[in-house]
Amino acid sequence: MTDAARVARSLSRLYPWSVAPTEDLRPALSYLGSDADAETVTRAGYALILPVATLAFIAATLVLPDVGPVVRLSSALAVGLGAALAALRLPVVAVRLRRTRALGETAALVGRATLRMRLHPAPERAASFAAHTADGPLAESLAAHVRRARGTPDSGFESFAREWRAEFPALDRAVSLLLASADDRADDRDRTLDRALDAVLDGTRDELASFAADVRGPTTAVYAFGVLLPLALVGVLPAARAGGVVVPTAAFVAVYDVLLPCGLAGACVWILVRRPVALAPPRVDASHPDVPDSPTTALVVAACAAVVGWVVGGLVAPWADGLTAVGAGVGSGLVARYRPMARVRARVRGVEAGLDDVLSLVGRRVGSGDSVEVAVDSAADDVSSPAGEVFVEAAGVRRRLRVGVREAFLGRYGALADVPSPRARGAAALLSVAAVEGRPAGRAVVATADHLRDLRRVESEARRELASVTGTLSNTAALFAPLVGGATVAMAARMGAAESTLVERGAQTLGPDLLGVAVGAYVLVLAVLLTTLSTGLERGLDRTLVGYRVGLALLSATAAYLAAFRGAALVF
Repeated sequence: MTDAARVARSLSRLYPWSVAPTEDLRPALSYLGSDADAETVTRAGYALILPVATLAFIAATLVLPDVGPVVRLSSALAVGLGAALAALRLPVVAVRLRRTRALGETAALVGRATLRMRLHPAPERAASFAAHTADGPLAESLAAHVRRARGTPDSGFESFAREWRAEFPALDRAVSLLLASADDRADDRDRTLDRALDAVLDGTRDELASFAADVRGPTTAVYAFGVLLPLALVGVLPAARAGGVVVPTAAFVAVYDVLLPCGLAGACVWILVRRPVALAPPRVDASHPDVPDSPTTALVVAACAAVVGWVVGGLVAPWADGLTAVGAGVGSGLVARYRPMARVRARVRGVEAGLDDVLSLVGRRVGSGDSVEVAVDSAADDVSSPAGEVFVEAAGVRRRLRVGVREAFLGRYGALADVPSPRARGAAALLSVAAVEGRPAGRAVVATADHLRDLRRVESEARRELASVTGTLSNTAALFAPLVGGATVAMAARMGAAESTLVERGAQTLGPDLLGVAVGAYVLVLAVLLTTLSTGLERGLDRTLVGYRVGLALLSATAAYLAAFRGAALVF
């Protein structure tokens, strides 16, 4: 039983009454392979309300002791209800995001299947090859269908396409063409397989182009109502004071640090779950040999950065010590933890960028009569790129250990053992098949290179389609919003300094110190949410990539907020 299932069962005992799970919760838990049933998860969600509300009430009492108990109690209850709702919807959202990420591998999977069909027009062998030469939900789904189809007239492709048809219709058409090619003549078969590849690539391109057009409206609304309007209203506070309008502390903090963040988080999730296909980067985690197993280094860096941030923040403004400590500490810790993973990912990108050129060279040499082993050695000598370096290493492993092509690339000491790239591993698996097939496989290897080139072009086009949206979000999160927020707080604080409060005395009013903390906290929340949204739109919600970019955004936002406040305070 997983830790999450144990926690859910423990919490469910706190809510013994009967519950009615939502219709989509049960299939979501089944897809995720959870050990907890829908009733247990629902009870656990309801049981979260009281402890979360209690913790929120205690936190509000410590941070905002001047706020009335009724406001604190209602806000804490709202936080508890929000936590329960999030817990109940989390499995459904997780399934949607996981399937979206899985669909990003559709073109690669169909590509592997078509290339196997070029060598042998047997759909069963093509399905097995495509399923077992990569990892991920899509390959696992196909592998399950292949297992169930054994002993039947089906290959597994038929039921696999039906499962994913509603979410990605182009996959159904590509599979139909792939199956039809088995009965074609050799010349016609190549054309049919090319049409199958074109179908899935065009489908990916069309889905992402349509999403890029549809997402501009919602992201513009997030930018307007989550950034521009809230920060502009901070600058209106001095004018409101002059007009006799009272701005209570509780109302301001509740709006800026509770309601707006919750609303923005909901909007970000709503946008991300509607992404049809996520061209996600390769997964890199702590199991990689170049990544530290223990988070101790990251924790030490975070603690040191928090101490430095506390000192620097206190020098900038009396209220900025804790805020700067949080921003610098969390940001530095995330960067320290995920920086090694980012380096591995950069190497993988370099290998994938030049893989098509190396494969094209290998395929041409195999087609002209050279063996795959000789062609790999030749490519290693002729190509200077990260992909060429992989082939150099594979050639060396093959000579030293006297192993075959597959072991030279994919074995324990193979050149791709520490390169978590499904694309490169699929190409290496094809080369191992080509080593057995000989000269006829040369054309299939060249076709692999062409397919990888087309796939890379589709990914570039997709990122360009979303570049204006993701660029605005990331720049706003890391720089523009903190600059505007810091300058606005400095101006508002200066204009209200004569009375030491921004509104009339006698009310629970908003002072300059609390204003700086409240707006600063909102700026840091923006850095987290907008960076996550930008990364999710561009590359999918990969945990390590999101963590690394959020860490950089927090560091940038913290520094920009303090710099803008200090600079504006000298001017106003």
